[in-house]
Amino acid sequence: MSKADELFIALCKRILEHGTTTEGQKVRPHWEDGTPAYTIKTFGVCDRYDLSKEFPAITLRRTALKSCMDEVLWIYQRKSNNVHDLHSHIWDSWADATGSIGKAYGYQVAQVSHYPEGDFDQMDKVLYDLKHNPYSRRIMTQLYNVHDLNEMHLYPCAYNAIYNVTQDPNRDKPTLNIMLVQRSQDMLAANNWNVCQYAILLMMVAQVSDMYVGELVHVIADAHIYDRHVPIIKELISRPTYPAPKVHLNPDIHNFYDFTTDDLIVEDYQYGPKVTHIPIAI
Repeated sequence: MSKADELFIALCKRILEHGTTTEGQKVRPHWEDGTPAYTIKTFGVCDRYDLSKEFPAITLRRTALKSCMDEVLWIYQRKSNNVHDLHSHIWDSWADATGSIGKAYGYQVAQVSHYPEGDFDQMDKVLYDLKHNPYSRRIMTQLYNVHDLNEMHLYPCAYNAIYNVTQDPNRDKPTLNIMLVQRSQDMLAANNWNVCQYAILLMMVAQVSDMYVGELVHVIADAHIYDRHVPIIKELISRPTYPAPKVHLNPDIHNFYDFTTDDLIVEDYQYGPKVTHIPIAI
């Protein structure tokens, strides 16, 4: 069993056994047939994944790691808010006729601010600070811009990535850690997807900053299972598990903007059967 399997199963059981329901309440999400999409939820989750020990992919089913990386590159490298720049269709339901999802995600990363050192967008400031001021406690990206919320087709769920550097006196290089703060988490559709995304982001940024990769800390405000997902989740967490896969990056890449999904190397990934026909609340 991978550590990610262990944490995923424990959190799903916690929600199912001790969570509270939104049934009967006024909720925004709905199913394709117009029925309200209720959830069972728990408030305030903090999971830790040590990437120096293993990559945090679940094995209960396959997480599409290259697609995870592609969405990370779409947001933080291509800095796009248009689904035509993304190689999957996960955002299509929120896109307009031009493919835009409004002033969300990559749009926010691309916004330039003035600093004493120069003008930087959010990702470039992270990369600059990790090189020139790595022990700063201010290295982060923030996608939840209240001034633009009314022009976002969906408010950002995973919205705050905080980078933190530590130095073990017995190691020759610093270690880079990241905290992902998430306001809302669909356990079936997105939990391990987001974990793997930000694990890959951490690996990329650590590599180009010449640091070791450390911990991903995942903080979730509202972790939930949708009503129509409950039987799927119960079957999923009863499955056999396998050891975590080995995941590496092409070591020849030293510029964040040179990474492509071809630079992600995944080995020995064993996983359970595909979960089909997952209804998605919108």
